[in-house]
Amino acid sequence: MQSQTTFSLSFWVNATRAKNNRVSVYGRITVNGKRANISLKRKVIVSEWDSNKGRARGNKQESRLLNRYLDQIKNRIYEAHDELVKEKAFICAQSIKARFLGEDNEEYSLLTLVDYHNTQMSESLSYGTLKNYFTTQKYIKLFLNKKKIQDIYLSQLTFRFLVDFEKFLRSYVPEDHQKQMENNTVMKHIQRLRKMVTLAYKMEWIDKDPFIKFKPTYIKNEREFLSEDELQSIIEKEFEIERLGLVKDLFVFSCYTGLSYIDVMNLNEDNITFGIDGGKWIITNRQKTHNKVKIPLLPIAEELIQKYKGHIKTKKTKTLFPNISNQKLNSYLKEIADLCKIKKNLTFHIARHTFATTVTLSNGVPIETVSKLLGHSKIATTQIYAKVIERKVSGDMALLKLKLSKQVQKRKIKFNG
Repeated sequence: MQSQTTFSLSFWVNATRAKNNRVSVYGRITVNGKRANISLKRKVIVSEWDSNKGRARGNKQESRLLNRYLDQIKNRIYEAHDELVKEKAFICAQSIKARFLGEDNEEYSLLTLVDYHNTQMSESLSYGTLKNYFTTQKYIKLFLNKKKIQDIYLSQLTFRFLVDFEKFLRSYVPEDHQKQMENNTVMKHIQRLRKMVTLAYKMEWIDKDPFIKFKPTYIKNEREFLSEDELQSIIEKEFEIERLGLVKDLFVFSCYTGLSYIDVMNLNEDNITFGIDGGKWIITNRQKTHNKVKIPLLPIAEELIQKYKGHIKTKKTKTLFPNISNQKLNSYLKEIADLCKIKKNLTFHIARHTFATTVTLSNGVPIETVSKLLGHSKIATTQIYAKVIERKVSGDMALLKLKLSKQVQKRKIKFNG
């Protein structure tokens, strides 16, 4: 169901483009803050235009004819809006303009699709995921600007367009401190565009899917995590600066629960309950996937919850831990890494990887159990972590060697006997 829209119409002129003291008159359709301008093919003397009222001044015949024409345009645009409402069609400034001009014919543009997707999904997607779609939207607009076009009809989307968009992403150099995109980041933007185009295909906004021949190329990266010694160095490190102490505690808590940043920030006392073993458990829904997770509280995680019980900031937010932005948290983790002489690019998400590898899998917790604790829908997702545990591989091989050597020893005894 489409969310409520705000719709308005105004008439205006650009006095800076006056020619022979006359300027063109435009109509401006605004829906939810997004605009679409329409040239009305009419001109007016600059001094005879009332910009506050959006009308021509005076009772001259020319002014009266122009104002009458503007009234007609207004009625037709409002009719176009009402038609779209009755049809339960997607309403935006561009779709009203297209209907008014008779150019729609169920023809939707790329930016209309992106707006539609982000509006419709605003309640079902998490803030972090939606923010990524907004970033993809920004790059689509930058790409269109580079091609010197404002928008493109969905029917004009081709395999060549996708290839060119990929090339643009790979070559784009941000003006700020950020680096050029890596391969997998480029593929993520392509993947989001693909999801939106697939939505258009399912809604029959386009006849064919331009992604049919497009194959994404992801580079498999090993998940970075902390070793037991690195994790211990952070746990044992004492910080006099309060903000570093808080960030350390949040990071360690995640290392022993496997919860992501947003899930840790959302925890409150209602999420703590007694499990079937009589001990305390965390029961919550992951914001990213909405999957329920049930995590028995390990002693160090329980100690950290008790540490912040009654804290002035947790009283205000009614959460288990004081809230801090993800950006600041990751920035402070860089300081912690330097102070603990850890050379890895320490981010909060590494804590979740550390829980999966160093804390659980490396200590013999079955992968099926780890998958449940992490809230994964498929065990294949968890197997990514199992692939990178060299210590576990080494331990398993040592057990195998021991088993095989015992078998050899038995054979020797049997043959010698």
